[in-house]
Amino acid sequence: MAGLSASGLKTQIRSYTETDSNVLTDAVLENIILNAQYRIMRDVPIDADRKQQSINLVPGQETINAPAGCLFIRAIQVYDSNSVLTGPNTFLEKKDMSYLQEYQDVTGTAAAQGKPKYYASFGGATGNTDTTSGRIFLAPTPNTNYLARIHFNKMPVLLENDDTNYISLNFPNGLLYCCLSEAYGFLKGPIDMLTLYENKYKQEVQKFANEQVGRRRRDDYTDGAVRIPINSANP
Repeated sequence: MAGLSASGLKTQIRSYTETDSNVLTDAVLENIILNAQYRIMRDVPIDADRKQQSINLVPGQETINAPAGCLFIRAIQVYDSNSVLTGPNTFLEKKDMSYLQEYQDVTGTAAAQGKPKYYASFGGATGNTDTTSGRIFLAPTPNTNYLARIHFNKMPVLLENDDTNYISLNFPNGLLYCCLSEAYGFLKGPIDMLTLYENKYKQEVQKFANEQVGRRRRDDYTDGAVRIPINSANP
């Protein structure tokens, strides 16, 4: 299937569901298409949305803003230099907030100052240009100025009007099937049709995911580690 515009996608959804605009109004379909795009963003982090941004870390500042429109952090590099993004650098280890808080409590505020080793992120973007896209917590708290580079996935431009976007051009079948699954749920249509398009969507997701080089939700620095399943007596 060739790429889809928002208007073309609306036509396809009405055609597949054999429903007219009195039931699937433009407003309803716009909401269905929006929900489908958000689901795809969650299911397949897209390499085309990978971005980098350099920032300055300043002494005593333990939290920084995530980049505008940041969907999730992939990795953070901190350089020894405070003027150029070259030379010795380290990747921070991703931890959760409880770990960083315990780290600060154990080491004490003064002792927990130095070149950052760990980070945790919280919050997230609500739009492509959202400038309040969450915060990044650092530990130890920087003891001097450092340059850092944040690797992240940015929320893609959403499909509107007669425009196209990366998803509609490169994942049209998956987008359509996801919309049809949403549409049959809205219409309370036959469960076999909902199941059909849900399964078709999942098949397309698997194919699309295989095309995404470096497809990972976890932090890039830690994700390269080999993980061996450990059997546990407890479920």
